[in-house]
Amino acid sequence: MRSTLSASTRELPLFPLRTVLFPDGLLELKIFEARYLDLMSRCMREASPFGVACLLSGGEAGTSLDPVRLHEAGTLAELIEVDSAQAGILLVRCRGTHRFALGDTRRQADGLWVGDASEMPDDALAAPAPAHANAVKSLADAIASLAAQGVTPFLEPHRLDSAGWVANRWCELLPLPLPAKQSLMALADPVARLDIVDSLLRSRHRMQ
Repeated sequence: MRSTLSASTRELPLFPLRTVLFPDGLLELKIFEARYLDLMSRCMREASPFGVACLLSGGEAGTSLDPVRLHEAGTLAELIEVDSAQAGILLVRCRGTHRFALGDTRRQADGLWVGDASEMPDDALAAPAPAHANAVKSLADAIASLAAQGVTPFLEPHRLDSAGWVANRWCELLPLPLPAKQSLMALADPVARLDIVDSLLRSRHRMQ
């Protein structure tokens, strides 16, 4: 599957959501609107990704009175599983891949949003610092605890030796406001992202 953008800007189909998709994150969607059913069909046919962009304002279904405004950074999503639960409904599982910077956006006649997007650099390969040992261990414990309950919120492989991967998974687990998650997703330095997450975890521990 072609889950990357070229270095130059190109038009990308968008799925505006009130969520932040992180690289290597799992996104599950129930698709029933015609514009998104058509988009999923195109993505399957062309083995191409779509862009997930968090809403600044407006509604996912376009019914809100507020104008639709999107954050300026998003994440590409590639299809990993599509199930036709019943006629006109698709259950979709996606993996977040690369981040992108979003420029001008526009809405097509069928209601689908598209935008001018260019790829942002992937996280540099960096191991968690020794100071992050508790954050890494706590995440490993959380994964084991959830697995014992039959819950698997993360796609494999589990890369506990990657500062960016650990930070991203904590961002998914922690009850952070969407603007905070968006800022952390767009942060270029994975070690700095894990530093912030580690501080949040320590603050939560002191409050307990």
